[in-house]
Amino acid sequence: MKKYLYEEWKHFVKVNSSDRPFELPLFAALSLGMPLLLGIYWGHLEYGLTASLGGLIFLYIPNTQIEHRMVYSMACAFGMIFCYAMGLIFHLYPISTAITMSGMAVLVTMICRYYALGPPGSLFFIMAVAIGTFTPLEFERIPHQVGLIAMGCMLAWLLGLIYSLHILRRRPPLPPSVPKMSFDFVIYDSLIIGIFVGISIAIAQFLELDRPYWVPVSCLAVIQGVTFRAAWMRQVHRIIGTCLGLLLTWALLALHLESVQLCLVMMSLIFTIECLIVRHYGLAVIFITPFTIFLAELGSMGGQEPGLMIRARLVDTALGCVVGILGAVLIHNARLRTRVRKIFPYF
Repeated sequence: MKKYLYEEWKHFVKVNSSDRPFELPLFAALSLGMPLLLGIYWGHLEYGLTASLGGLIFLYIPNTQIEHRMVYSMACAFGMIFCYAMGLIFHLYPISTAITMSGMAVLVTMICRYYALGPPGSLFFIMAVAIGTFTPLEFERIPHQVGLIAMGCMLAWLLGLIYSLHILRRRPPLPPSVPKMSFDFVIYDSLIIGIFVGISIAIAQFLELDRPYWVPVSCLAVIQGVTFRAAWMRQVHRIIGTCLGLLLTWALLALHLESVQLCLVMMSLIFTIECLIVRHYGLAVIFITPFTIFLAELGSMGGQEPGLMIRARLVDTALGCVVGILGAVLIHNARLRTRVRKIFPYF
């Protein structure tokens, strides 16, 4: 037992090496921060928050030749706009939320895996669906909100072009990733992921949690582990990192920052996240937690008790991680894979 605990501790504290250039976190911070600054300048912070969600597509830029990068990121932009729009539409039909979220998770994960989309994979697309689903909005305002996220994607694409022109002068491009055309990777895993994302939403609705967008995100982050050990370690990292991240969120809320200060804090958070995410997932989650809370709830944070909001996000995280690890058990069950493959012998 002592040896086992020691090995688990080594995996938990292991810090990976990285050759990621510092320009990438810098441009990522600009992609998400510039819409916020523009929104503050025109007196509509809530518009900037919606547009900054589109800035997440910058994180999907591959290390390939510039023509491939730009087409790739443009496709990601269309995907982000579509996912957010579907989330806003799902909000109008709360009874079918679990089923529609499950279907979207299956579809998006299949597409991301078929085209070998690199990390963070389908995570941010599903997060866009979840945030849109739990955003209270009238039907008439949906085109307006979709237009805002489209403008955020356009700005991120332009910054991605500038970044690519700069970085390709210093680093040679890599060949595009070759998709894994296998039934297990593309279809089986996607179905299990989608089913458990839907289950996590159904449980959250049954428990009547308030805006539980963090439940499917936590579930997806855990269940996407390459191995069961990786999924288990991600769950540990996510729970501990979220607890520490909620303390950081509480401290930031206690400062009663102005709009411009909050914008600079969010840019600093995304810069830190992109520096840490490839080195240690748990450390990155500490900063992912306040960033995501501000991104999703800053517009409605004025009349909400910080303590209640933080406790709600902690419950969301714990619930999502538990459901995610149960899904990971099925994904990495070789016997179940064999049985399912016999049912679909032509794939």
